[in-house]
Amino acid sequence: MLDYLNIKQINGLKIETTIRLCRFVVQNNSFSYNDKYYHEIRGGAMGSPLALTIDNCYMLFFERDIIKQI
Repeated sequence: MLDYLNIKQINGLKIETTIRLCRFVVQNNSFSYNDKYYHEIRGGAMGSPLALTIDNCYMLFFERDIIKQI
């Protein structure tokens, strides 16, 4: 997405740093249920701003390819 938009930095952070931070967040999701903690191994946390952003990026590319076929 960032290559598509030709963005090199976000608020002074290099793109590589942003990607590494996103991976860290996605790989370290946890939640508690009935006083027990669980590590989320698949998908993003519902309501997470990062999950919403990743979903929107995915849909941008998915919809763009579909529109080209129409």
